[in-house]
Amino acid sequence: MPKKLNDQQLSHAIEVMMIEQNLRGMQSLYAHQQTGTYLRAADALHQAKNTVLIGTGFAVNQTFETDGPVGAIALYNALKALGKQPILVCGNPLYSALKNDFNCFELPLNNLSEAMEFSKQALAELNPDCVLSIERPGLCHGNKYYNMRGIDISAYCGCFDFFISQAACPTIAIGDGGNEIGMGNVAQYMTELSIRPSLTCCDELLLADVSNWAAYGIIAFLSRWYHQDLLANINTLAILQYLSDRGSVDGVTHKNELTEDGLHAMHGQQLITRLRQLGGFIENEDYP
Repeated sequence: MPKKLNDQQLSHAIEVMMIEQNLRGMQSLYAHQQTGTYLRAADALHQAKNTVLIGTGFAVNQTFETDGPVGAIALYNALKALGKQPILVCGNPLYSALKNDFNCFELPLNNLSEAMEFSKQALAELNPDCVLSIERPGLCHGNKYYNMRGIDISAYCGCFDFFISQAACPTIAIGDGGNEIGMGNVAQYMTELSIRPSLTCCDELLLADVSNWAAYGIIAFLSRWYHQDLLANINTLAILQYLSDRGSVDGVTHKNELTEDGLHAMHGQQLITRLRQLGGFIENEDYP
C-alpha cells in the first residue's frame, strides 16, 4: 500500500496520539522535546543487529504492575519475529513470572551499592546493540526510587539505571509520569507535576499516557520498514491475562485486574488499530 505519511510525519502523528489524553501531564513535557522521538527510537532498534535489552517492571505492593510488561512483551515478540535477540531485564517477582516463556536476565533487588559494577559486567557479557527501558523506576534525588504517591520503594527495586547510563550503544526510555528511567531528560520542566522526578537520562525519551502504548508506536515503524504488520497479532487482553495469572496488579488501582493504569485493555487495542490504519495496513474507515 502507498505511504500516506513520510517517516517524520508518522512520528509526529504517533507522538501526539500517545499523549492526547494527557492523563499525567505528559503534554507539558512533550512541548520541550524535539519532534521525531518515536522515529529516532525505532531507528535505533531497526539498526540493532543482535541483542536488545528491554528493562521493565515497576514494583507495586511487593509484586509488579501491568504497565510496562505488556509493552515489553509486545516489543520482545516483534523483535524476535524480525530475527533480533531481545532479552527482558527485570527483578523478582517479575523475573520468575516471565523466565520460563522469555529470554530473561535477572536484576538483583536493593543492590544500589553494587549496581554500577553489576551493570558494567552485565553489559560486557550481554553486549547489546540497544538498551531500552519501559516503565522502570528511575533514581531520584538521594538515590532513591519512589512511586507516583511519593512512597520510597527502593527496597523492592532492582537498578536498571546504570544499564542505560553506562551503555556504549543507543539507549531508549519510555515513561508516562516523571519518575521513570529517562525522565532526567526533562526533569527541569517537572516543577508543576506532583511527582518526585527521576534524574536518569537516556539518548531518546518516549512519552506516553500509558507506557505500554509507546511500544506499539515503535512497532508501527518496524512494521513499515520491514513490510510486516507486526501489530496485528498483539492481543493486549491476552497479555494482561497472562500477567494477571502470575500476580500482576494495576499500578493505579493496586488490584489484580485486566487493566493498565486504571484503563481497560480496549484502550490500548484501539490505539493499535489506529496505528495500523496510519501505517496503511488496514482500511482507514474510522480514523480521520
